[in-house]
Amino acid sequence: MGAGVLKEIREAFSAWLDESRIRMARPDALLPLALLGLLTGLLAGGVIVLFRLFVEGIQDGILPGDGAENFESLPGWARIALPVMAAFLLAAIFRWFAKGVHTLGVARVMERMAYHQGECTWRAFLLQFFGAALAIIGGHSVGREGPHIFLGAASGSLLGQHLSLPHNVVRALVGCGTAAGIAASFNTPLAGVVFALEVVMMEYSVASFIPVILAAVSATTLSRVVLGSQTAFSWPDMHMGPLPELSVVLLLGIAAGVASAVFIQGVKVVAHRSRDVPIWWRMPLAGLLVGAIGWQIPEIMGIGYDSVEVATRGSYAIAMLALLMVAKLTATSLCIGLGVPGGVIGPALFIGTMLGALVAELAALTPFGLEGDVGFFALLGMGAMMSGSLQAPLAALTAMLELTDNPEIILPGMLAVVVAGITAKEVFGKDSLFVTMLQANGLDYAASPVFQALRRIGVAGVMNRSFSRVDQRVSRKRAREILDKAPAYLLIDRGREESVLMPAVELAKFIEMPGVDEQVDDIDLLSIPADRYDIEAIDLQANLQEAWMAFEKGSAEAMLVRRMTAPGIYRVYGILTRDTVEKSYRT
Repeated sequence: MGAGVLKEIREAFSAWLDESRIRMARPDALLPLALLGLLTGLLAGGVIVLFRLFVEGIQDGILPGDGAENFESLPGWARIALPVMAAFLLAAIFRWFAKGVHTLGVARVMERMAYHQGECTWRAFLLQFFGAALAIIGGHSVGREGPHIFLGAASGSLLGQHLSLPHNVVRALVGCGTAAGIAASFNTPLAGVVFALEVVMMEYSVASFIPVILAAVSATTLSRVVLGSQTAFSWPDMHMGPLPELSVVLLLGIAAGVASAVFIQGVKVVAHRSRDVPIWWRMPLAGLLVGAIGWQIPEIMGIGYDSVEVATRGSYAIAMLALLMVAKLTATSLCIGLGVPGGVIGPALFIGTMLGALVAELAALTPFGLEGDVGFFALLGMGAMMSGSLQAPLAALTAMLELTDNPEIILPGMLAVVVAGITAKEVFGKDSLFVTMLQANGLDYAASPVFQALRRIGVAGVMNRSFSRVDQRVSRKRAREILDKAPAYLLIDRGREESVLMPAVELAKFIEMPGVDEQVDDIDLLSIPADRYDIEAIDLQANLQEAWMAFEKGSAEAMLVRRMTAPGIYRVYGILTRDTVEKSYRT
Protein backbone atom coordinates (compact mmCIF):
# COMPACT_ATOMS: atom_id res chain seq x y z
CA MET A 1 0.00 0.00 0.00
CA GLY A 2 2.79 2.35 0.93
CA ALA A 3 4.66 1.63 -2.32
CA GLY A 4 1.48 2.34 -4.30
CA VAL A 5 0.99 5.69 -2.58
CA LEU A 6 4.59 6.69 -3.22
CA LYS A 7 4.22 5.74 -6.86
CA GLU A 8 1.11 7.88 -7.17
CA ILE A 9 2.90 10.80 -5.51
CA ARG A 10 5.87 10.47 -7.88
CA GLU A 11 3.57 10.31 -10.89
CA ALA A 12 1.61 13.34 -9.69
CA PHE A 13 4.81 15.30 -9.08
CA SER A 14 6.16 14.31 -12.50
CA ALA A 15 2.93 15.44 -14.15
CA TRP A 16 3.02 18.76 -12.26
CA LEU A 17 6.65 19.31 -13.24
CA ASP A 18 5.85 18.59 -16.89
CA GLU A 19 3.01 21.11 -16.88
CA SER A 20 5.26 23.65 -15.15
CA ARG A 21 7.90 23.24 -17.85
CA ILE A 22 5.30 23.76 -20.55
CA ARG A 23 3.93 26.85 -18.82
CA MET A 24 7.37 28.39 -18.35
CA ALA A 25 8.11 27.94 -22.04
CA ARG A 26 5.71 30.83 -22.67
CA PRO A 27 7.13 34.36 -22.44
CA ASP A 28 4.43 35.50 -20.00
CA ALA A 29 5.06 32.98 -17.20
CA LEU A 30 5.93 35.70 -14.70
CA LEU A 31 5.23 34.01 -11.36
CA PRO A 32 7.35 30.85 -11.82
CA LEU A 33 10.10 32.89 -13.47
CA ALA A 34 10.04 35.34 -10.56
CA LEU A 35 10.40 32.52 -8.04
CA LEU A 36 13.25 30.98 -10.02
CA GLY A 37 14.91 34.40 -10.25
CA LEU A 38 14.76 34.75 -6.48
CA LEU A 39 16.23 31.28 -6.02
CA THR A 40 18.96 31.95 -8.57
CA GLY A 41 19.91 35.18 -6.81
CA LEU A 42 20.30 33.39 -3.48
CA LEU A 43 22.29 30.58 -5.08
CA ALA A 44 24.54 32.93 -7.06
CA GLY A 45 24.95 35.28 -4.10
CA GLY A 46 26.03 32.35 -1.93
CA VAL A 47 28.63 31.26 -4.48
CA ILE A 48 30.02 34.78 -4.80
CA VAL A 49 30.20 35.26 -1.03
CA LEU A 50 32.04 31.93 -0.77
CA PHE A 51 34.45 33.06 -3.51
CA ARG A 52 35.23 36.33 -1.78
CA LEU A 53 35.70 34.68 1.62
CA PHE A 54 38.00 32.11 0.03
CA VAL A 55 40.16 34.72 -1.74
CA GLU A 56 40.27 37.29 1.05
CA GLY A 57 40.89 34.63 3.69
CA ILE A 58 43.99 33.37 1.89
CA GLN A 59 45.20 36.91 1.19
CA ASP A 60 44.90 37.73 4.88
CA GLY A 61 47.15 34.77 5.60
CA ILE A 62 49.91 35.43 3.07
CA LEU A 63 50.04 39.23 2.69
CA PRO A 64 51.55 41.51 5.34
CA GLY A 65 49.51 43.93 7.43
CA ASP A 66 45.76 43.83 6.91
CA GLY A 67 46.25 41.36 4.06
CA ALA A 68 43.72 42.37 1.45
CA GLU A 69 45.46 43.88 -1.60
CA ASN A 70 48.52 44.86 0.43
CA PHE A 71 51.00 43.78 -2.24
CA GLU A 72 52.96 47.02 -1.71
CA SER A 73 54.27 45.67 1.62
CA LEU A 74 55.83 42.58 0.03
CA PRO A 75 59.59 42.57 -0.65
CA GLY A 76 60.59 42.92 -4.28
CA TRP A 77 61.48 39.25 -4.78
CA ALA A 78 58.05 38.20 -3.42
CA ARG A 79 56.25 40.51 -5.85
CA ILE A 80 57.85 38.49 -8.65
CA ALA A 81 57.64 35.07 -7.04
CA LEU A 82 53.94 35.25 -6.07
CA PRO A 83 52.47 35.78 -9.57
CA VAL A 84 54.93 33.28 -11.05
CA MET A 85 53.92 30.59 -8.54
CA ALA A 86 50.24 31.28 -9.18
CA ALA A 87 50.89 31.12 -12.93
CA PHE A 88 52.48 27.67 -12.70
CA LEU A 89 49.51 26.40 -10.70
CA LEU A 90 47.16 27.87 -13.30
CA ALA A 91 49.19 26.23 -16.07
CA ALA A 92 48.84 22.85 -14.37
CA ILE A 93 45.08 23.29 -13.93
CA PHE A 94 44.48 24.28 -17.53
CA ARG A 95 46.90 21.63 -18.83
CA TRP A 96 45.19 18.66 -17.18
CA PHE A 97 41.68 19.77 -16.29
CA ALA A 98 40.43 22.39 -18.78
CA LYS A 99 39.70 19.97 -21.68
CA GLY A 100 39.58 22.87 -24.15
CA VAL A 101 37.75 25.37 -21.89
CA HIS A 102 40.01 28.41 -22.11
CA THR A 103 37.67 31.42 -22.43
CA LEU A 104 35.92 32.32 -19.16
CA GLY A 105 34.33 35.38 -17.55
CA VAL A 106 31.71 37.56 -19.24
CA ALA A 107 32.96 36.57 -22.72
CA ARG A 108 32.20 32.94 -21.90
CA VAL A 109 28.70 33.83 -20.71
CA MET A 110 28.00 35.72 -23.95
CA GLU A 111 29.33 32.82 -26.02
CA ARG A 112 27.13 30.29 -24.18
CA MET A 113 24.11 32.54 -24.65
CA ALA A 114 24.77 33.09 -28.36
CA TYR A 115 25.55 29.52 -29.37
CA HIS A 116 24.57 27.11 -26.57
CA GLN A 117 21.30 28.47 -25.16
CA GLY A 118 23.02 29.54 -21.96
CA GLU A 119 24.11 26.04 -20.96
CA CYS A 120 27.25 26.14 -18.77
CA THR A 121 29.21 23.19 -17.40
CA TRP A 122 30.51 22.19 -14.00
CA ARG A 123 34.02 22.02 -15.46
CA ALA A 124 33.93 25.68 -16.51
CA PHE A 125 32.38 26.65 -13.16
CA LEU A 126 35.22 25.00 -11.19
CA LEU A 127 37.87 26.38 -13.55
CA GLN A 128 36.50 29.90 -13.06
CA PHE A 129 36.22 29.60 -9.28
CA PHE A 130 39.69 28.25 -8.56
CA GLY A 131 41.42 29.79 -11.58
CA ALA A 132 40.26 33.32 -10.80
CA ALA A 133 40.99 32.83 -7.11
CA LEU A 134 44.57 31.81 -7.89
CA ALA A 135 45.03 34.73 -10.28
CA ILE A 136 43.76 37.32 -7.79
CA ILE A 137 45.64 35.84 -4.81
CA GLY A 138 48.78 35.67 -6.94
CA GLY A 139 48.62 39.37 -7.76
CA HIS A 140 47.80 39.11 -11.45
CA SER A 141 46.34 42.32 -12.85
CA VAL A 142 42.75 41.09 -13.19
CA GLY A 143 39.40 41.84 -11.59
CA ARG A 144 36.93 39.76 -9.63
CA GLU A 145 33.71 41.07 -11.25
CA GLY A 146 34.07 39.03 -14.44
CA PRO A 147 34.51 35.79 -12.47
CA HIS A 148 31.60 36.81 -10.22
CA ILE A 149 29.40 37.27 -13.29
CA PHE A 150 30.37 33.91 -14.74
CA LEU A 151 29.91 32.10 -11.42
CA GLY A 152 26.49 33.71 -10.97
CA ALA A 153 25.45 32.98 -14.55
CA ALA A 154 26.70 29.39 -14.32
CA SER A 155 24.80 28.91 -11.06
CA GLY A 156 21.55 29.90 -12.80
CA SER A 157 22.36 27.78 -15.83
CA LEU A 158 23.18 24.66 -13.81
CA LEU A 159 19.99 25.09 -11.78
CA GLY A 160 17.91 25.27 -14.96
CA GLN A 161 19.65 22.25 -16.46
CA HIS A 162 19.22 20.22 -13.28
CA LEU A 163 15.46 20.86 -13.41
CA SER A 164 15.37 20.17 -17.19
CA LEU A 165 13.76 23.57 -17.76
CA PRO A 166 13.13 24.95 -21.26
CA HIS A 167 16.08 26.71 -22.83
CA ASN A 168 14.33 30.07 -22.80
CA VAL A 169 14.11 29.71 -19.00
CA VAL A 170 17.75 28.62 -18.73
CA ARG A 171 18.71 31.77 -20.63
CA ALA A 172 16.62 33.87 -18.26
CA LEU A 173 18.35 32.27 -15.26
CA VAL A 174 21.74 33.08 -16.81
CA GLY A 175 20.63 36.71 -16.91
CA CYS A 176 19.51 36.47 -13.29
CA GLY A 177 22.88 35.05 -12.28
CA THR A 178 24.68 37.82 -14.18
CA ALA A 179 22.72 40.50 -12.34
CA ALA A 180 23.41 38.74 -9.06
CA GLY A 181 27.14 38.71 -9.83
CA ILE A 182 27.38 42.46 -10.40
CA ALA A 183 25.00 43.27 -7.55
CA ALA A 184 26.89 41.18 -5.00
CA SER A 185 30.28 42.50 -6.21
CA PHE A 186 29.55 46.21 -5.80
CA ASN A 187 26.45 46.23 -3.57
CA THR A 188 24.72 47.85 -6.55
CA PRO A 189 21.56 45.85 -7.40
CA LEU A 190 20.24 48.26 -10.03
CA ALA A 191 23.55 48.33 -11.90
CA GLY A 192 23.47 44.53 -11.87
CA VAL A 193 20.04 44.52 -13.48
CA VAL A 194 21.01 47.02 -16.16
CA PHE A 195 24.27 45.22 -16.95
CA ALA A 196 22.51 41.86 -17.32
CA LEU A 197 19.88 43.29 -19.66
CA GLU A 198 22.24 45.54 -21.60
CA VAL A 199 25.24 43.26 -22.12
CA VAL A 200 24.21 39.62 -21.67
CA MET A 201 20.48 39.30 -22.39
CA MET A 202 20.19 42.36 -24.67
CA GLU A 203 16.45 42.72 -24.14
CA TYR A 204 14.09 44.88 -22.12
CA SER A 205 10.73 43.29 -21.31
CA VAL A 206 8.59 42.76 -18.22
CA ALA A 207 9.23 39.01 -18.35
CA SER A 208 12.99 39.61 -18.21
CA PHE A 209 12.95 42.54 -15.77
CA ILE A 210 11.08 40.91 -12.89
CA PRO A 211 13.18 37.76 -12.32
CA VAL A 212 16.43 39.66 -12.91
CA ILE A 213 15.44 42.33 -10.36
CA LEU A 214 14.54 39.69 -7.77
CA ALA A 215 17.85 37.92 -8.37
CA ALA A 216 19.81 41.15 -7.89
CA VAL A 217 17.89 42.00 -4.71
CA SER A 218 18.30 38.55 -3.15
CA ALA A 219 22.02 38.35 -4.02
CA THR A 220 22.69 41.83 -2.66
CA THR A 221 20.79 41.06 0.54
CA LEU A 222 22.77 37.89 1.13
CA SER A 223 26.04 39.68 0.40
CA ARG A 224 25.21 42.46 2.83
CA VAL A 225 24.27 40.00 5.57
CA VAL A 226 27.61 38.19 5.29
CA LEU A 227 30.05 40.85 4.03
CA GLY A 228 28.41 44.08 5.19
CA SER A 229 26.63 46.89 3.39
CA GLN A 230 29.73 48.86 2.39
CA THR A 231 30.01 49.41 -1.38
CA ALA A 232 33.15 48.36 -3.23
CA PHE A 233 34.59 51.89 -2.96
CA SER A 234 34.56 54.57 -0.26
CA TRP A 235 33.95 57.93 -1.89
CA PRO A 236 34.77 61.25 -0.20
CA ASP A 237 32.24 64.07 -0.25
CA MET A 238 32.28 65.56 -3.74
CA HIS A 239 30.47 68.05 -5.88
CA MET A 240 30.37 69.25 -9.46
CA GLY A 241 31.80 72.64 -10.26
CA PRO A 242 30.08 75.29 -12.43
CA LEU A 243 28.52 74.28 -15.75
CA PRO A 244 31.47 75.51 -17.87
CA GLU A 245 33.45 72.63 -16.35
CA LEU A 246 31.37 70.31 -18.51
CA SER A 247 34.01 71.07 -21.13
CA VAL A 248 36.49 69.20 -18.92
CA VAL A 249 34.00 66.34 -18.70
CA LEU A 250 33.80 66.32 -22.49
CA LEU A 251 37.59 66.09 -22.76
CA LEU A 252 37.57 63.33 -20.14
CA GLY A 253 35.01 61.38 -22.17
CA ILE A 254 37.17 61.66 -25.29
CA ALA A 255 40.28 60.63 -23.35
CA ALA A 256 38.45 57.65 -21.86
CA GLY A 257 37.31 56.61 -25.33
CA VAL A 258 40.90 56.74 -26.57
CA ALA A 259 42.14 54.81 -23.52
CA SER A 260 39.39 52.23 -24.06
CA ALA A 261 40.42 51.75 -27.67
CA VAL A 262 44.06 51.32 -26.64
CA PHE A 263 43.02 48.85 -23.92
CA ILE A 264 40.90 46.80 -26.32
CA GLN A 265 43.61 46.82 -28.99
CA GLY A 266 46.22 45.76 -26.44
CA VAL A 267 44.18 42.73 -25.37
CA LYS A 268 43.47 41.89 -29.02
CA VAL A 269 47.12 42.05 -30.09
CA VAL A 270 48.40 39.96 -27.18
CA ALA A 271 45.64 37.37 -27.61
CA HIS A 272 46.15 37.14 -31.37
CA ARG A 273 49.93 36.75 -31.22
CA SER A 274 49.80 34.17 -28.42
CA ARG A 275 46.83 32.23 -29.81
CA ASP A 276 48.90 29.31 -31.10
CA VAL A 277 50.96 29.01 -27.90
CA PRO A 278 49.65 26.32 -25.49
CA ILE A 279 47.94 27.89 -22.52
CA TRP A 280 50.23 26.09 -20.07
CA TRP A 281 53.10 28.12 -21.54
CA ARG A 282 51.15 31.36 -21.68
CA MET A 283 50.36 31.30 -17.95
CA PRO A 284 54.01 31.31 -16.72
CA LEU A 285 54.78 34.05 -19.26
CA ALA A 286 51.95 36.15 -17.84
CA GLY A 287 53.27 35.54 -14.32
CA LEU A 288 56.77 36.65 -15.24
CA LEU A 289 55.61 39.80 -17.05
CA VAL A 290 53.22 40.89 -14.31
CA GLY A 291 55.82 40.10 -11.66
CA ALA A 292 58.33 42.28 -13.49
CA ILE A 293 55.90 45.20 -13.60
CA GLY A 294 54.72 44.63 -10.03
CA TRP A 295 58.29 44.55 -8.79
CA GLN A 296 58.55 48.26 -9.55
CA ILE A 297 54.86 49.28 -9.41
CA PRO A 298 53.11 47.02 -6.87
CA GLU A 299 49.94 49.14 -6.93
CA ILE A 300 48.87 47.44 -10.18
CA MET A 301 48.90 43.96 -8.65
CA GLY A 302 45.58 42.29 -7.88
CA ILE A 303 42.30 44.13 -8.11
CA GLY A 304 43.77 47.45 -6.99
CA TYR A 305 40.73 48.94 -5.25
CA ASP A 306 42.93 50.32 -2.46
CA SER A 307 44.79 52.42 -5.04
CA VAL A 308 41.47 53.58 -6.50
CA GLU A 309 40.47 55.03 -3.13
CA VAL A 310 43.82 56.83 -2.82
CA ALA A 311 43.29 58.40 -6.25
CA THR A 312 39.75 59.58 -5.43
CA ARG A 313 41.15 61.52 -2.44
CA GLY A 314 43.61 63.36 -4.70
CA SER A 315 46.63 61.84 -2.95
CA TYR A 316 48.58 60.87 -6.07
CA ALA A 317 50.80 63.27 -7.99
CA ILE A 318 50.24 63.77 -11.72
CA ALA A 319 53.22 61.64 -12.73
CA MET A 320 52.09 58.80 -10.46
CA LEU A 321 48.55 58.86 -11.87
CA ALA A 322 49.90 58.62 -15.43
CA LEU A 323 52.31 55.84 -14.45
CA LEU A 324 49.62 53.77 -12.72
CA MET A 325 47.20 54.19 -15.62
CA VAL A 326 49.71 53.05 -18.24
CA ALA A 327 51.13 50.25 -16.08
CA LYS A 328 47.68 48.84 -15.22
CA LEU A 329 46.57 48.99 -18.84
CA THR A 330 49.73 47.19 -19.95
CA ALA A 331 49.66 44.55 -17.21
CA THR A 332 45.97 43.76 -17.71
CA SER A 333 46.33 43.55 -21.48
CA LEU A 334 49.10 41.01 -20.97
CA CYS A 335 47.16 38.97 -18.39
CA ILE A 336 43.84 38.87 -20.24
CA GLY A 337 45.42 38.46 -23.66
CA LEU A 338 47.50 35.53 -22.43
CA GLY A 339 44.41 33.83 -20.99
CA VAL A 340 44.60 34.40 -17.23
CA PRO A 341 41.08 33.58 -15.97
CA GLY A 342 40.30 36.92 -14.38
CA GLY A 343 37.99 39.83 -15.14
CA VAL A 344 38.46 43.07 -17.07
CA ILE A 345 35.81 45.18 -15.33
CA GLY A 346 37.91 45.90 -12.23
CA PRO A 347 41.01 46.91 -14.23
CA ALA A 348 38.84 49.12 -16.47
CA LEU A 349 37.54 50.90 -13.38
CA PHE A 350 41.11 51.29 -12.05
CA ILE A 351 42.36 52.76 -15.35
CA GLY A 352 39.36 55.08 -15.61
CA THR A 353 39.82 56.34 -12.06
CA MET A 354 43.46 57.21 -12.67
CA LEU A 355 42.56 58.87 -15.96
CA GLY A 356 39.77 60.94 -14.39
CA ALA A 357 41.99 62.09 -11.53
CA LEU A 358 44.79 62.88 -14.01
CA VAL A 359 42.49 65.03 -16.20
CA ALA A 360 41.25 66.87 -13.09
CA GLU A 361 44.77 67.56 -11.84
CA LEU A 362 45.87 68.83 -15.26
CA ALA A 363 42.75 71.02 -15.58
CA ALA A 364 43.53 72.53 -12.17
CA LEU A 365 46.89 73.73 -13.52
CA THR A 366 45.30 75.76 -16.33
CA PRO A 367 44.58 79.48 -15.89
CA PHE A 368 40.88 78.64 -15.50
CA GLY A 369 41.48 76.34 -12.55
CA LEU A 370 39.01 73.66 -11.40
CA GLU A 371 36.36 73.98 -8.71
CA GLY A 372 35.08 70.40 -8.92
CA ASP A 373 36.63 67.74 -6.69
CA VAL A 374 39.29 65.38 -8.00
CA GLY A 375 37.21 62.48 -6.68
CA PHE A 376 34.25 63.63 -8.77
CA PHE A 377 36.28 63.45 -11.98
CA ALA A 378 37.88 60.19 -10.89
CA LEU A 379 34.39 58.71 -10.63
CA LEU A 380 33.44 60.11 -14.04
CA GLY A 381 36.60 58.58 -15.49
CA MET A 382 35.67 55.24 -13.97
CA GLY A 383 32.23 55.30 -15.58
CA ALA A 384 33.52 56.61 -18.91
CA MET A 385 36.15 53.85 -19.11
CA MET A 386 33.53 51.23 -18.29
CA SER A 387 31.30 52.59 -21.03
CA GLY A 388 34.04 52.80 -23.65
CA SER A 389 35.74 49.47 -23.03
CA LEU A 390 32.67 47.37 -22.20
CA GLN A 391 30.16 49.25 -24.39
CA ALA A 392 27.77 49.38 -21.43
CA PRO A 393 26.84 53.08 -20.94
CA LEU A 394 23.62 52.52 -18.96
CA ALA A 395 25.28 50.09 -16.57
CA ALA A 396 28.19 52.50 -16.10
CA LEU A 397 25.91 55.44 -15.35
CA THR A 398 23.77 53.41 -12.95
CA ALA A 399 26.85 52.10 -11.14
CA MET A 400 28.17 55.64 -10.63
CA LEU A 401 24.86 56.75 -9.18
CA GLU A 402 24.53 53.78 -6.83
CA LEU A 403 28.16 53.90 -5.67
CA THR A 404 27.90 57.54 -4.58
CA ASP A 405 24.18 58.05 -3.94
CA ASN A 406 24.82 61.49 -5.44
CA PRO A 407 22.36 62.71 -8.12
CA GLU A 408 24.85 65.42 -9.17
CA ILE A 409 26.70 62.69 -11.07
CA ILE A 410 23.84 62.10 -13.54
CA LEU A 411 24.28 65.07 -15.90
CA PRO A 412 28.07 64.97 -16.29
CA GLY A 413 27.99 61.17 -16.09
CA MET A 414 25.65 60.94 -19.07
CA LEU A 415 27.95 63.16 -21.11
CA ALA A 416 31.08 61.22 -20.13
CA VAL A 417 29.74 57.72 -20.83
CA VAL A 418 28.17 58.67 -24.15
CA VAL A 419 31.25 60.48 -25.45
CA ALA A 420 33.56 57.65 -24.34
CA GLY A 421 31.36 55.03 -25.94
CA ILE A 422 31.07 56.90 -29.23
CA THR A 423 34.81 57.61 -29.35
CA ALA A 424 35.78 53.97 -28.83
CA LYS A 425 33.08 52.51 -31.08
CA GLU A 426 32.66 55.00 -33.90
CA VAL A 427 35.98 56.82 -34.06
CA PHE A 428 38.24 53.80 -33.48
CA GLY A 429 35.83 51.06 -34.59
CA LYS A 430 36.26 48.95 -31.46
CA ASP A 431 33.80 46.37 -30.17
CA SER A 432 33.56 45.71 -26.44
CA LEU A 433 36.37 43.90 -24.66
CA PHE A 434 34.11 40.86 -24.32
CA VAL A 435 33.42 40.58 -28.04
CA THR A 436 37.10 41.22 -28.77
CA MET A 437 38.11 38.36 -26.47
CA LEU A 438 35.67 36.02 -28.22
CA GLN A 439 36.92 36.99 -31.65
CA ALA A 440 40.53 36.62 -30.52
CA ASN A 441 39.70 33.01 -29.62
CA GLY A 442 38.26 32.32 -33.06
CA LEU A 443 34.57 32.80 -32.20
CA ASP A 444 32.29 35.05 -34.23
CA TYR A 445 29.77 36.73 -31.96
CA ALA A 446 26.55 38.04 -33.47
CA ALA A 447 23.26 39.19 -31.91
CA SER A 448 20.40 38.88 -34.40
CA PRO A 449 17.18 40.69 -33.36
CA VAL A 450 15.15 37.85 -34.90
CA PHE A 451 16.99 35.21 -32.91
CA GLN A 452 16.70 37.33 -29.77
CA ALA A 453 12.92 37.29 -30.14
CA LEU A 454 12.78 33.56 -30.89
CA ARG A 455 15.02 32.66 -27.94
CA ARG A 456 12.55 34.15 -25.47
CA ILE A 457 9.90 31.51 -26.26
CA GLY A 458 10.15 27.77 -25.72
CA VAL A 459 8.68 25.32 -28.22
CA ALA A 460 6.47 23.96 -25.42
CA GLY A 461 4.86 27.37 -25.07
CA VAL A 462 3.46 27.47 -28.61
CA MET A 463 3.18 23.81 -29.62
CA ASN A 464 -0.22 22.39 -30.54
CA ARG A 465 -1.17 19.78 -27.94
CA SER A 466 -4.29 18.68 -29.82
CA PHE A 467 -3.24 15.47 -31.57
CA SER A 468 -4.04 11.77 -31.54
CA ARG A 469 -1.72 8.85 -32.18
CA VAL A 470 -3.27 6.36 -34.59
CA ASP A 471 -2.28 3.27 -36.53
CA GLN A 472 -1.78 3.41 -40.28
CA ARG A 473 -5.01 1.41 -40.87
CA VAL A 474 -8.17 2.23 -38.93
CA SER A 475 -11.80 1.16 -39.19
CA ARG A 476 -14.49 3.66 -40.12
CA LYS A 477 -15.91 3.40 -36.59
CA ARG A 478 -12.50 4.04 -35.04
CA ALA A 479 -11.96 6.98 -37.38
CA ARG A 480 -15.21 8.60 -36.22
CA GLU A 481 -14.27 8.01 -32.57
CA ILE A 482 -10.98 9.78 -33.18
CA LEU A 483 -12.62 12.71 -34.94
CA ASP A 484 -15.20 13.08 -32.15
CA LYS A 485 -12.29 14.17 -29.90
CA ALA A 486 -11.59 17.04 -32.36
CA PRO A 487 -7.80 16.67 -32.64
CA ALA A 488 -5.92 19.11 -34.84
CA TYR A 489 -3.44 16.49 -36.06
CA LEU A 490 -3.15 12.74 -36.47
CA LEU A 491 0.22 11.18 -35.72
CA ILE A 492 0.26 8.07 -37.87
CA ASP A 493 2.49 5.28 -36.56
CA ARG A 494 4.13 3.05 -39.16
CA GLY A 495 5.68 0.41 -36.91
CA ARG A 496 9.43 0.82 -36.74
CA GLU A 497 9.43 3.40 -39.51
CA GLU A 498 9.18 7.13 -38.86
CA SER A 499 5.75 8.49 -38.05
CA VAL A 500 3.82 10.75 -40.43
CA LEU A 501 1.71 13.76 -39.49
CA MET A 502 -1.63 14.54 -41.10
CA PRO A 503 -4.18 17.26 -40.31
CA ALA A 504 -7.25 15.57 -38.80
CA VAL A 505 -9.50 17.55 -41.11
CA GLU A 506 -8.13 15.52 -44.03
CA LEU A 507 -9.60 12.32 -42.54
CA ALA A 508 -12.92 14.08 -41.96
CA LYS A 509 -12.97 15.22 -45.59
CA PHE A 510 -12.31 11.69 -46.81
CA ILE A 511 -15.09 10.12 -44.74
CA GLU A 512 -17.62 12.69 -45.97
CA MET A 513 -16.34 12.66 -49.54
CA PRO A 514 -19.07 11.83 -52.09
CA GLY A 515 -18.51 8.48 -53.75
CA VAL A 516 -16.64 6.88 -50.86
CA ASP A 517 -18.14 3.45 -50.29
CA GLU A 518 -19.76 3.29 -46.85
CA GLN A 519 -19.20 -0.47 -46.87
CA VAL A 520 -15.43 -0.04 -46.92
CA ASP A 521 -14.49 -0.40 -43.28
CA ASP A 522 -10.70 -0.41 -43.54
CA ILE A 523 -9.07 2.98 -44.15
CA ASP A 524 -5.36 3.27 -44.98
CA LEU A 525 -4.39 6.73 -43.71
CA LEU A 526 -1.29 6.78 -45.91
CA SER A 527 -3.25 6.01 -49.08
CA ILE A 528 -6.22 8.37 -48.88
CA PRO A 529 -5.93 11.74 -50.70
CA ALA A 530 -4.61 14.14 -48.05
CA ASP A 531 -1.83 16.53 -47.09
CA ARG A 532 0.79 14.74 -45.01
CA TYR A 533 3.90 16.23 -43.39
CA ASP A 534 7.39 14.86 -42.99
CA ILE A 535 8.36 15.28 -39.36
CA GLU A 536 11.42 15.41 -37.15
CA ALA A 537 11.77 15.45 -33.37
CA ILE A 538 12.77 18.35 -31.14
CA ASP A 539 13.31 18.33 -27.40
CA LEU A 540 10.77 19.84 -25.02
CA GLN A 541 13.53 22.11 -23.63
CA ALA A 542 14.28 23.74 -26.98
CA ASN A 543 13.32 27.31 -27.82
CA LEU A 544 11.97 28.68 -31.07
CA GLN A 545 15.39 29.69 -32.35
CA GLU A 546 16.51 26.06 -32.19
CA ALA A 547 13.29 25.00 -33.92
CA TRP A 548 13.75 27.61 -36.66
CA MET A 549 17.33 26.49 -37.31
CA ALA A 550 16.19 22.85 -37.45
CA PHE A 551 13.53 23.76 -40.01
CA GLU A 552 16.10 25.65 -42.08
CA LYS A 553 18.63 22.81 -42.06
CA GLY A 554 16.23 19.92 -42.65
CA SER A 555 13.32 19.10 -44.90
CA ALA A 556 10.72 18.51 -42.20
CA GLU A 557 7.46 20.41 -42.37
CA ALA A 558 6.54 19.80 -38.72
CA MET A 559 8.20 18.67 -35.51
CA LEU A 560 7.25 16.41 -32.66
CA VAL A 561 7.97 18.06 -29.32
CA ARG A 562 9.13 15.27 -27.04
CA ARG A 563 11.20 14.43 -23.97
CA MET A 564 12.97 11.27 -22.91
CA THR A 565 11.17 9.84 -19.86
CA ALA A 566 13.27 6.67 -19.62
CA PRO A 567 16.26 5.33 -21.57
CA GLY A 568 15.06 4.95 -25.16
CA ILE A 569 11.47 5.93 -24.28
CA TYR A 570 10.07 9.30 -25.39
CA ARG A 571 6.85 11.07 -24.57
CA VAL A 572 5.36 13.29 -27.28
CA TYR A 573 3.89 16.52 -25.90
CA GLY A 574 2.78 18.38 -29.00
CA ILE A 575 3.22 19.40 -32.62
CA LEU A 576 5.20 22.39 -33.90
CA THR A 577 4.93 23.70 -37.46
CA ARG A 578 6.99 26.26 -39.34
CA ASP A 579 3.98 28.56 -39.54
CA THR A 580 3.66 28.51 -35.76
CA VAL A 581 7.27 29.63 -35.37
CA GLU A 582 6.86 32.46 -37.86
CA LYS A 583 3.61 33.67 -36.29
CA SER A 584 5.22 33.67 -32.82
CA TYR A 585 7.94 36.01 -34.05
CA ARG A 586 5.59 38.35 -35.87
CA THR A 587 3.36 38.75 -32.83
